[in-house]
Amino acid sequence: MNEIYPSALFEKVVNEFAKLPGIGVKTAMRLVLYLLRRPSEEVQCFGEAIIEMRSKIIRCHICHNISDSVTCPICCDAHRDHTTICVVEDIQDVMAIERTGTYKGVYHVLGGVISPVDGIGPSDIEIESLVSRALKGDLKEIILALNPTMEGDTTNFYIYRKICSATENKQNSSNTKKLRISVIARGVAQNDELQYTDEVTLGRSIADRKTFGSEI
Repeated sequence: MNEIYPSALFEKVVNEFAKLPGIGVKTAMRLVLYLLRRPSEEVQCFGEAIIEMRSKIIRCHICHNISDSVTCPICCDAHRDHTTICVVEDIQDVMAIERTGTYKGVYHVLGGVISPVDGIGPSDIEIESLVSRALKGDLKEIILALNPTMEGDTTNFYIYRKICSATENKQNSSNTKKLRISVIARGVAQNDELQYTDEVTLGRSIADRKTFGSEI
């Protein structure tokens, strides 16, 4: 049965809230009714915060994490280990790993994983920029911390082969240091998402990471 709304404006806002993930019409109505009960100044701040976020947040030009500036705070932090890059699918995974307090390197946010079923190929995510970072001489390790799904495993393998191919010409140089590519341990259950994994399990999975293939 379709809802009968007392106000067209109210209906419009409910419909917009209902577009959010996990928010149905009933929940959207409760949220909008809550906002109607709040002081107008508070609701205005709420709306302005969303508009400002959407218009001003950008992607870090190095790791592609969201940021308020061209370079994110993690990439700017001189105390982080910039010789180690942790590759994740999305910004929520960065936040999950940071909550563990165990990882002190930097990140690379792919913005997705390879998924032919969904029409997502290697060129649709940030793999080329990762390869460019891998070719820098000061890098020691790349940690593949993608969700343990078929798509995540496929992306891991593609990245490994892509970096191997890109570094072939450097392998013969005696001045080139070995680059380790590792994958997080399977403490994270198959098909689980990193953002929903508890901090202890996720921290141990990173600490107990295994070499993916061989050093290149």
